[in-house]
Amino acid sequence: MKTIGMIGGLGPESTVDYYQRIIEAFREPGSLAAPEMVIYSVSLQEVMDLAAKREWNHLVYLLVQKVRALHKAGADFAIITANTPHVVFDEVRAKSPIPLISIVAATCDKAQELGVKKVGLLGTKFTMEENFFAPPFAAAGISVVVPSADDQHYIHDKLMTEIELGIIKQDTRKGLIDIIERLVWQEKVEAVILGCTELPLILKDGDFDTTFLNTTAIHVESVVRYCREGRTW
Repeated sequence: MKTIGMIGGLGPESTVDYYQRIIEAFREPGSLAAPEMVIYSVSLQEVMDLAAKREWNHLVYLLVQKVRALHKAGADFAIITANTPHVVFDEVRAKSPIPLISIVAATCDKAQELGVKKVGLLGTKFTMEENFFAPPFAAAGISVVVPSADDQHYIHDKLMTEIELGIIKQDTRKGLIDIIERLVWQEKVEAVILGCTELPLILKDGDFDTTFLNTTAIHVESVVRYCREGRTW
């Protein structure tokens, strides 16, 4: 069994979600067995400050140092438990001493499996503006659309001032569902990527009659598969 390395804290609430999902995936009746994990919890504020300034080279440096620390601590491979830092994933992977599993690639694979051709993307403003999801999805024949500028501002504000802090409000859930409804009816999306690992904490399957691509759950599936079989898909 491979040892999992996690760059966490991005934010803390979703890191807990990752941990619990991974443990649950390996749980078997009558057994206390679980995979070994090393978690490097970093400052979400530091990462978001770098993103706000578009200081991507500094973000690469920060993440590479954390991956190297995980490697020294015994991790056989690693994940970044957030979507936004994946804007520099390729650069980090190129400098990593261990394999990294991409949340974007895993989500693209899942979308292909579902057979959808057009998806909506919700996340931080950096994820929606930089839209680094688009190239791999386009290569797979899937188009990615994002909400309007006003809706993007609403999503980012609620993530930073409520959801990242573990504050879940029903009126915020309704506001997010209204945005999803506009994407479905105006843009004709067939599925919606919950492209921030905190969004699954407030949006659940069944909240709206469309498919949610829960990036946390999808990423965890790839982690479990790699842990057991040494492959991501």
